[in-house]
Amino acid sequence: MSLSDDQVRRLARLARLAVRPEESAAVVDRLNRVLALVDEMRRVETAGIEPMSHPLDAQQRLRPDAVTEPDRRDLYQSVAPAVEGGFYLVPKVIE
Repeated sequence: MSLSDDQVRRLARLARLAVRPEESAAVVDRLNRVLALVDEMRRVETAGIEPMSHPLDAQQRLRPDAVTEPDRRDLYQSVAPAVEGGFYLVPKVIE
């Protein structure tokens, strides 16, 4: 699948991207290369291949789940414009 210049201009407009006319040919070329790579990847036979979360068989190092910072909620809420029950109150913006 490849994109035409008109299709790229339309996509740019929908995505709110400014593509100058002198850049258009380069953008079309780059997008077509990306689409060609996607097409190539779709042709690869993947039946029987188990999905993996990481290419290496590694364990994630985890740190202990311990509190390392003091509780400063009262300090932070003391300068807030409106607080109730430990929560920050904000103006209603959606009706």
